[in-house]
Amino acid sequence: MRLTLIAVGRAKRGPEQELFNSYLKRLRPPLELIEVEEKRPLAGQELMAREAELIAEKIPDGAYLVVLDERGKAMKSRLFAEKIEEIRDGGRDLAFIIGGADGLAAEIRERGDMILGFGPQTWPHMMVRVMLAEQLYRAQTILAGHPYHRD
Repeated sequence: MRLTLIAVGRAKRGPEQELFNSYLKRLRPPLELIEVEEKRPLAGQELMAREAELIAEKIPDGAYLVVLDERGKAMKSRLFAEKIEEIRDGGRDLAFIIGGADGLAAEIRERGDMILGFGPQTWPHMMVRVMLAEQLYRAQTILAGHPYHRD
């Protein structure tokens, strides 16, 4: 199984990036980060539409697509791990999408096999990367029977 994260925006050096990198080092299989960014000064719907194009170009063929969105379904860690196991055992790759500051265009959300949320709060996009990487690592440890996760 390949794991891919397609995220709008470029990470800058700082504590969020360091924490994200610390989880990346632990993940097996590794998580490939693909950053997309529109350089032109677009705004609103025009920017969201362009970001959707950039994201769509990077979605791996046949991957199970998880779109992260504040309106998405919150899942307990064990259920998330079981879903990853189901996808892995089904022989599919897994791709995650994190949108830009204005959110995701509807056509990207609609392409998702799952819409996942980390609660109703709005989170900084760089923190969402960290939270996703930690949950992927947690899922890995749950599936391996490692004591990192405690119910």
